Amino acid sequence: MKRHKSIIPLSKDHHLGLLCCWKIRQGFRKNIPADRIRAYVLYFWETHLIKHFDEEEQLLFNKIQDPLNQQAITEHKELQYIADEIIGSATLKNLNKFADLLEKHIRFEERVLFPYLETIFPQEELQLIGQQLEELHSVTVTDDFDDEFWV
Repeated sequence: MKRHKSIIPLSKDHHLGLLCCWKIRQGFRKNIPADRIRAYVLYFWETHLIKHFDEEEQLLFNKIQDPLNQQAITEHKELQYIADEIIGSATLKNLNKFADLLEKHIRFEERVLFPYLETIFPQEELQLIGQQLEELHSVTVTDDFDDEFWV
């Protein structure tokens, strides 16, 4: 799907998020112990998702109060809750729940929310958002977790 150039950095983050879900599921397929997958999920949460969610909420979702933006914020909170559960104790159930919700959330943003926001934000606003994201994403983000259990 063609994305407005201003929010492409967020879509690139989403690609990493979908890879995170794939890696978790690969860990399940390979019968990797939950603690190893847990370590990756916590790394990804702390290194990527907290910052990403904050950027989305501050630059996009909090500017317009409507059900679609509220759904995205609610899903962020649900993912935070599951991440907190995983911090306490990782189970295949909560790891799978995290991967499922993260994938569903990313698909919602890419297929529904971002196209919607691209139609309601004025071009000047999108350009300003793009400049802010460009500054925040001046360094290429990678997923460089040491334990490649998914390989």
